[in-house]
Amino acid sequence: MRLGEPAPMKAVINITPLVDVVLVLLIIFMVMAPQMMRKGPDVNLPGTAKPREQGDERGRILVSVDEAGGLWIDDQAVTHEHFGEGLRAAVGDEPDPRVVIRGDARLRFGEVRQAMVAIEDAGFQGVGLIAKRAGARAQGD
Repeated sequence: MRLGEPAPMKAVINITPLVDVVLVLLIIFMVMAPQMMRKGPDVNLPGTAKPREQGDERGRILVSVDEAGGLWIDDQAVTHEHFGEGLRAAVGDEPDPRVVIRGDARLRFGEVRQAMVAIEDAGFQGVGLIAKRAGARAQGD
């Protein structure tokens, strides 16, 4: 060890912070990609103070009613005339299907009620409604 001479500087790049940032971004994209790939109508859900948890989504058929009154079954657009057929096809051989409706908050209840009647006419009982927690941000915000 010599006291009078400074140690030679080495120009080495520390890539640990870069790897950390890349891994965090990878995780974020892995979590968000399935939600971004989801197709279907942009539905602004009505808010409620205490929405019930729906549990797991197995056996659940999702019917969406968009702002224009269009019907969607599991993110596939369906005409009003073929709604019952499309609903039965979506169920397939599911032993205990649960049908839930995502109705746009800008719709009148009568328009959502028409979808509920069409679901009952197709032979399904116990239709559920999906709402977001009041104060929660809308999708896409």
